[in-house]
Amino acid sequence: MDVELNLNTDTVMHAHPHPVQAVPADLSLREVFERLRTQDDGSVVICESGRVVGIFTERDALRVMANNGPLDRPVRDVMISPAVTVFEGETVAAAVKRMSAGGFRRLPVVDPQGRPLGMLKVSDLLHYLVECFPKTVYNLPPVPQAVCLERDGA
Repeated sequence: MDVELNLNTDTVMHAHPHPVQAVPADLSLREVFERLRTQDDGSVVICESGRVVGIFTERDALRVMANNGPLDRPVRDVMISPAVTVFEGETVAAAVKRMSAGGFRRLPVVDPQGRPLGMLKVSDLLHYLVECFPKTVYNLPPVPQAVCLERDGA
C-alpha cells in the first residue's frame, strides 16, 4: 500500500473519530470543567441549533484558570470561535494539513450542515496509520538507525 494514496483517498471517517461531547453555549464553565473531568476527555464542542459554533479544550481551561476567570460565566465567553472543523467527506491528508498548519490536536468532524459527528484526534490518526501499515510500523526497531558506541559482549 502507498501511504500517499491512502491519505489522499481515505476520508476522515476511516480514522475512526471519537464520539464528540456537544454542549450548549450557555453552559457555565464550571459545568464544562465537570464534564471534561468526568468524561476524561480533553474537549467539548459548543453547539447552537445543533451546529458547531465553537470548541473548548483543556488548553483553554488552563488559560481560564491562569487568569483566575470566574467559572459561573457561560462557555461562549471563552470558547474558540469559529471552531476549525473538518467535513466527514474530506480526506485524511486534508485533516493532517489542517491540524499541522493550526497546531491543533483535535478537529471536530461535521456533516455538510455543520452538525457534529465526531472528534478527530492526533491519536486517531496514529492508529489509522498503524492500521493501514502494520508491517512497516511493527517491524521498526526500537531505535531506528542505532549506532553502537561500544562493543557488545563480555
